Formats: sequence, C-alpha cells, structure tokens
Amino acid sequence: MVHSERFSLALRFGCPVKNAKRQLVLNKGTEKFIFRYECGHEEDLLDALIGQAKDKRTEFDWFDAAVLSFKLTQSLISQADDLLSQNSDAQIPAG
Repeated sequence: MVHSERFSLALRFGCPVKNAKRQLVLNKGTEKFIFRYECGHEEDLLDALIGQAKDKRTEFDWFDAAVLSFKLTQSLISQADDLLSQNSDAQIPAG
C-alpha cells in the first residue's frame, strides 16, 4: 500500500511518470557528489544527505547538505508552480 501512496504523492508533486529519476549534483574541489532519487522519494534523498554529512570519510559536510536541500526545495517549488499554471484554466466553484 505504501507504494501506491508514494505514487499518488509523486503525481501530486508533478511527477507524471511512475519512478521518474532525478538527480542533484554537487561539485566540491576534486570530488563530485551525485544523488539520484525517484520522484516522490524526496524524503529518502534528505535522509541520504544527512547520512553523507555524518560520514567523516568524505569532504561532504552539513553546509553541502543544506545547499542540496535548498536546491531540492527550489525544484519542488518550480514543479508546484508548473502544476498551478497548468491548472489555471480550471474554474473554482463559487462557495
């Protein structure tokens, strides 16, 4: 049941294709951090950013996690704006 709930959440947030892949990339010095995730699983991405920031074996730190979290938020806002503009022709019934 969780899978279908996540799929409906993905559709609500502008993910038209089930299991659509997205990614966030951070270049830091000689290292490149690529986080790939399925649309609708943004909470898993945030957990991965936290895990990476806690890992002392890399140069990825809390500031980097905050930067990518901000990029994710901007992406979600953009998707929401696109959905709103697509639905702007829909009429809202008078209450």
